[in-house]
Amino acid sequence: MLLAIRRFLESLLEWVTVGLMILLTFIVIVAVLFRVAGDSLSWYDEVAAICLSWITYYGAALAALKRRHIGFDTILLSLPLYSRMAALIVGEIVVIGFFVIMAWAGWEVLEVLSGEFLVSLTWVPVQFTQSVIPIGAVLFIICELVSLPDYWRMTAQGISLEHAEIEDEVESELKKTGAN
Repeated sequence: MLLAIRRFLESLLEWVTVGLMILLTFIVIVAVLFRVAGDSLSWYDEVAAICLSWITYYGAALAALKRRHIGFDTILLSLPLYSRMAALIVGEIVVIGFFVIMAWAGWEVLEVLSGEFLVSLTWVPVQFTQSVIPIGAVLFIICELVSLPDYWRMTAQGISLEHAEIEDEVESELKKTGAN
């Protein structure tokens, strides 16, 4: 069940993030072409900034699911097992706690922004554009929790996600070059 949720989340977040990146690229290209033609788009800056922030939030949730945020595996794994697992618990509580506060604050922001609209696209509610704050925070929490069992197991076994990825890449390169 957890694996199915993880796969669904990973696929969804990858599609959303890539889709937003494609949209941002398209917006920038269109804006450049308009500017070259001597006719600037009034909404470009505002919409591009919103797209970039959405990419950041959804991409951060995807990175959390894959446990690819900056970490301190070397330090964590150098601790004795009991201390290592205690540190992992403290770290998870801090991260999840931060995102709980961020989701709450994001919800409060949405209430404050009620009735506000974008400057350049007066028909787009600011609440819609800023909804990424609480949504992204909740997604981050979900992704942390879904990926926690595997991370717990690997940490308990003394396996580093960072080192495993590097070792896999080195092994892949060695196979490509034919070296043993």
